[in-house]
Amino acid sequence: MPLPKIPTKPATLLLAEDYPKADRSKPASVQAAPPAKPKLSAVAEIAAEPVAKAPAKTTRTKAPAKQAALVAASPQAAPAPLLTSHAVMEAPLAKPAARGKEKQPVDLEAPHPAKHKAVELPVKSSTSRHADQTGKTKMFVLDTNVLMHDPSSLFRFEEHDVYLPMMTLEELDDHKKGMSEVARNARQVSRTLDALVGNIDDGAIESGIPLAKLGNKDAKGRLFFQTRLQNGPTLPEGLPVGKADNQILGVVRNLEAEQPGRAIVLVSKDINMRIKARALGLPAEDYFNDHVLEDSDLLYSGIVQLPDDFWNKNGKDMESWQENKNGVSSTFYRVTGPTMLTLLVNQFVYLEPKNGEAPFYGQVKQLNGKTAVIQTLRDFSHNKNNVWGVTARNREQNFALNLLMNPECDFVTLLGQAGTGKTLLALAAGLAQVLETKLYNEIIVTRVTVPVGEDIGFLPGTEEEKMGPWMGAFDDNLEVLNKSDSDGGEWGRAATQDLIRSRIKIKSLNFMRGRTFVNKFLIIDEAQNLTPKQIKTLVTRAGPGTKILCLGNIAQIDTPYLTEGSSGLTYVVDRFKGWSHSGHVTLARGERSRLADHASEVL
Repeated sequence: MPLPKIPTKPATLLLAEDYPKADRSKPASVQAAPPAKPKLSAVAEIAAEPVAKAPAKTTRTKAPAKQAALVAASPQAAPAPLLTSHAVMEAPLAKPAARGKEKQPVDLEAPHPAKHKAVELPVKSSTSRHADQTGKTKMFVLDTNVLMHDPSSLFRFEEHDVYLPMMTLEELDDHKKGMSEVARNARQVSRTLDALVGNIDDGAIESGIPLAKLGNKDAKGRLFFQTRLQNGPTLPEGLPVGKADNQILGVVRNLEAEQPGRAIVLVSKDINMRIKARALGLPAEDYFNDHVLEDSDLLYSGIVQLPDDFWNKNGKDMESWQENKNGVSSTFYRVTGPTMLTLLVNQFVYLEPKNGEAPFYGQVKQLNGKTAVIQTLRDFSHNKNNVWGVTARNREQNFALNLLMNPECDFVTLLGQAGTGKTLLALAAGLAQVLETKLYNEIIVTRVTVPVGEDIGFLPGTEEEKMGPWMGAFDDNLEVLNKSDSDGGEWGRAATQDLIRSRIKIKSLNFMRGRTFVNKFLIIDEAQNLTPKQIKTLVTRAGPGTKILCLGNIAQIDTPYLTEGSSGLTYVVDRFKGWSHSGHVTLARGERSRLADHASEVL
């Protein structure tokens, strides 16, 4: 990998006092705007997000050192040109008085921090928004599908109260039998309700049971049950009374009549239920507390493009050295600058100059405030670095192979549309590290068995034979990987295929509970169809020396009630970002065929 062209002339490395100074003779409104834009452009180009204007700290570092110190110590006493209304509007979240201790934003691609809540405003009803503005607590009436979707949903409503109609309890009782995920969730909710109701007086149910009784300190509201039949307003004529959904709607209307000053909101995962409630004039919302992101475009991509002037603005006092690990020589750069505040550990950075200079590809290995250590990557696009005969065809595939072949990276997530090479890269990396370097002793492949169309019913045979039809993608990729070995002829390929088959085990998700995998290369395919609870069960199976890969495309979700924002794959990508032993890459370019690429664009 060619080294970046490091600036050698001292004149190109400007100090803080060398930047253009504000002219006090001009009006303040004219002076405030120009200094802000050059400083923010370097950061804004990284993520191309409006949030890039937020860090006001970088805007004022170009002011003279004396004025910057005055601003940091006492914003009220700062000179007028530095504190105009324009500057304040560009950094509404900054707190100048405590700027030194303020926690900087971690990633401009994902404006939300690692433990954030979804953007709730677009999905809230007008009644709920009005209660938020006035500061009043709300009462949420839960539909049965919310409890069966998330058994802990009772404790996810913060200071607000929760109301359970009697019909919700009846439907829970109907769904508690069986071995499905829905039946397990129904039984868990029943056990939780039994613990809440236990050891209380009969009159306490009428006045509400504190939800914090079981130790959930975030739930400050109370739980109410329907203790009497409806009296008063009923639903419009024509709606069948015996239907469960209509009875729950009747409970919501009756509560509105009994408590006219209270915000009563129906929460349901059923779209038709919410539409019916809105048609009747009742406030209804989706359950969105399980959403990791409201917009999948904000999902962490693992890659950031550096601005063209990155080395000029961040190359002051830069250090570089070389290290040899596992027989591979890498160059490290210790870079200091404001851009480092927007990066995460194990995030990939690249710089492709348009003037014909050699591109730079690196990975952030350490972060300490404004200082980052960036390591150059191994070029897997060159045939001498091929992985089981596979070479990277684009930039993102090269990033992915650097993660897959890194023994220090225990957890890797690969996102991408059909044909981007997720399965092929994962399988090639697994075979190379199992059969060549002997780093792992076995490849384990699993996926959730959710059909795209009509289910074909039960399949005969053993566990692996039953999982065979679901693993057609791995059979196709194994065939591609075996064709690359042409030296041994037909007999050699057959022997190689038998050896590979003996090292690959296909397992079902249904039998993962309680297992521990030691020195295994675990591939979870189609991970977008897993719930956060299921993917937690799988990831916690990892023992010493195990590497876990999650592959998927969040645009192809077949599991009911799962969306791009609440998928388990989205969940782990967001929660694992920034951990020193995990990495993520979103593959952008399809490499399957020109037909598949064109179909992805036009269909």
